[in-house]
Amino acid sequence: MEDILFDFISKYVTLNEEERNAILSLKLFRPVTKGTILLHAGQKSQESYFVLKGCIRIYYIIDGEEKTTAFYTEMDALTPACVVNDMPSEYFISCVEDSIISVSNLEMEAEINSKFPKFELMCRMLAEELLVKQQIDFDAFKTSSPEQRYLNLLEKRPDLIQRVPQHQLASYLGIKPQSLSRLRARLHEKKS
Repeated sequence: MEDILFDFISKYVTLNEEERNAILSLKLFRPVTKGTILLHAGQKSQESYFVLKGCIRIYYIIDGEEKTTAFYTEMDALTPACVVNDMPSEYFISCVEDSIISVSNLEMEAEINSKFPKFELMCRMLAEELLVKQQIDFDAFKTSSPEQRYLNLLEKRPDLIQRVPQHQLASYLGIKPQSLSRLRARLHEKKS
């Protein structure tokens, strides 16, 4: 798992042996089983996550119904809003699959950043990249029909179709599971 993390980091900065050992000394890796809730709504947390293997999701419970807003899979980083704003979380984070995640907190990050300034540069670059990606995804969601959202998902994240239960996928697309079934059938008929 260390190699996966270091390969990802190498896209942003080059690490020397001392820096690699500093990261390994933090004992960041945690296996989590499918169904594990990493963060509950109403809970405060200082933990940020990086998915090495598996899938986690963010969802709200509104009027007793789960509303999925995001999926994070391999090489995705997630810092819950409650970490930044020091307020209770408004959403849940749970594991869709058995996963291996890297878990860090602000204290760890501050310590590493003070010892090795290039990590702060890497974190800033990653944050900028994630912000742009989220804006593009948000704009695409707001300006497209459910059918276009599904087609975009097939194009950009086809793995989710097999990895995520249909009701969570439908919620993510902003539709009911029955609507997703009809949409799939309609698209299948168009191809035939």
